Amino acid sequence: MRIVMVAESFLPQINGVANTVRHVADRLLVQGHQLLIIAAGPGPDSYQGVRVIRARSFGIPGYKEFPVGLPDPAIERAMADFQPDLVHLASPFVLGAYGLRSARRLGLPTVAVFQTDLAAFARQYPWFAKADRGVQAWIRRIHSRADRTLAPSSASVAQLVQAGVPRVHTWGRGVNLDLFDPSHRDERWRREISPDGKPIVGYVGRLAAEKKVKRLAELAGLDCHLVVVGDGPDRHALENTLPGATFLGMRRGTDLAGIFAGLDIFVHTGEHETFCQTIQEAQASGVVTVGPAAGGPLDLIRPGENGLLFEPGKAGSLRQAVAHLLDNPAERRTMAAAGQRRVQTRTWPAVVDDLVYKHYAEVLEEVAHQTPRTARLRRAA
Repeated sequence: MRIVMVAESFLPQINGVANTVRHVADRLLVQGHQLLIIAAGPGPDSYQGVRVIRARSFGIPGYKEFPVGLPDPAIERAMADFQPDLVHLASPFVLGAYGLRSARRLGLPTVAVFQTDLAAFARQYPWFAKADRGVQAWIRRIHSRADRTLAPSSASVAQLVQAGVPRVHTWGRGVNLDLFDPSHRDERWRREISPDGKPIVGYVGRLAAEKKVKRLAELAGLDCHLVVVGDGPDRHALENTLPGATFLGMRRGTDLAGIFAGLDIFVHTGEHETFCQTIQEAQASGVVTVGPAAGGPLDLIRPGENGLLFEPGKAGSLRQAVAHLLDNPAERRTMAAAGQRRVQTRTWPAVVDDLVYKHYAEVLEEVAHQTPRTARLRRAA
């Protein structure tokens, strides 16, 4: 199969969209498919032997490391020259919207992956908050025109359906079980972080307003050591808000895997996650997880079985959940083991195979059976 992947974010950016595109591309190449990647922002012009077309871009305030790709007629020409069977739109917004338009003009089937709740993101920033409704309407317009939209959790599927988006299906995320594993637990690192042997509670992710990391201040006074992994515009403010925490900055690869495995409790603080990959990585690492009772974590955490949920709007709820796990180490270990068992079938190869043999295949079959009139209306819409 010949596939064009239009990505709002790709390497060298490190985020959920870029990582998912990379894992999908890796598996597609192993399967023998031919790819063309179109991505926003500067970076290498090839990946694993695949040509990467870099669209012109600009940065937005507070998120300059996430370039916004701009439309370019050369993109449509490249798509036409490649003659793909299908176009994969990764978190389409600006560049992806242009990729969708080009695909429709060329009569190509499209699969759009909803990954970032940009409307919720907009509400966290005063300079962008008034665009909330406009962003939501734009996302609805994009996904309504795709042949199929894939959302990563039951909450995000419901959100899109309620907004009026048709043809929405669930497609989750994989986890690298070779990288995230309890065997990476490093007792020397644990002694450095917690010389007195107290449990280590950690957060991993971007340090930005929409992640609500400041909620970790609720944990002040608990008998534990707090570790914060990641970077972002709120880091300086959070260092003041969480004076007792150890900030480790951005970590990747085996270094990050060792930190995950070295935690006793993993906490995710934000309620705007469409999936929450870090919860899945913590579970694979054999660590009990605490997350908000909203969005993607609702699918990942079964309260009392493999972790606990807290109520984002209820003061003290996060503290209560973490305190319960600190006070019950045996229960903590049981939940951690259950979480690790849960992710054993959620490998990236399995998830991408589901994408190809179910979603791609069904879209190709549906488009192939359209009448000439339906096909014309589809391109014109």
